[in-house]
Amino acid sequence: MVRIEGGEIVAARILLAGIVPAGTILKARLAHAGKPAIAAAGSQEYVLRDGAGEATEGQDIAIEVVRETIPGAEPWKRPLARISTEAVRAADFAAEDIPFPAPFDRLEDAGWSDLIEEARSGIVAFAGGALRISPTPAMTLIDVDGTLPHFELAIAGAKAAARAIVRHGIGGSIGIDLPTVQGKEQRTSIGAAVDRVLPNPFERTAVNGFGFLQVIRPRRHASLFELAADRPSFEARVLLRQAAREKGAVRLAAHPAVHAVLASNPGWLDQLARQVGGAVSLRSDGKLAMSGGHAEKA
Repeated sequence: MVRIEGGEIVAARILLAGIVPAGTILKARLAHAGKPAIAAAGSQEYVLRDGAGEATEGQDIAIEVVRETIPGAEPWKRPLARISTEAVRAADFAAEDIPFPAPFDRLEDAGWSDLIEEARSGIVAFAGGALRISPTPAMTLIDVDGTLPHFELAIAGAKAAARAIVRHGIGGSIGIDLPTVQGKEQRTSIGAAVDRVLPNPFERTAVNGFGFLQVIRPRRHASLFELAADRPSFEARVLLRQAAREKGAVRLAAHPAVHAVLASNPGWLDQLARQVGGAVSLRSDGKLAMSGGHAEKA
């Protein structure tokens, strides 16, 4: 799911199969009352931080998912929800469907491969410098480095960091490490540069004397950087999209870890077979890099 402005992807989100999207309203059973409360919908438990009101344990309730399951470093963290009075419904993304595969790949034309490479490498280039973005369990860290004079680099890096936050769907606590600048006026200007780019809702600190700025945004889903941290699954999905442009029977050559993910998801291969109009087979190749998978004519 992407937003394209001026021919460029300015915001993106990848919805993973099996994860209920934020904004979905579900029927659930209250498994534990109190604060926090626990609600169960099928085999998935949701934490209700604000409690369940007057509902009693065992009662059927409606809940709205406010934070999805975040795959990766903290699989023990349960998704978050809140009590809802609305009818059960799927999340509304108000998005345009883009057929794929198709003769014209609008996502690729808007820079999809560049977006994926940023998520994969953690490096986002901008004129005069680059961001190095690292998700951690506590926060996402963004380091700004480059060749411009310190104040120019801090301004350019702050704007680039704000754009990357939106582009890659980064939420929660975010730390931006900027070049150290002199004086309160310069530090105020840097904060204002973030404010002009980053849409609400968010909160931020002032830039401290060491050039550090913290931003807090709602965390409703995993960022692309968090998804890319699970390299085998991430690269398997990238390879499937690349292969979908092929016609007829194909063989997917992949690093053994990526091969294992594909082999354990036969439904993905069945869907690819329908897209390409032919059988799909796999070939494990230990000489390939994790990102070096490709489709071969079978």
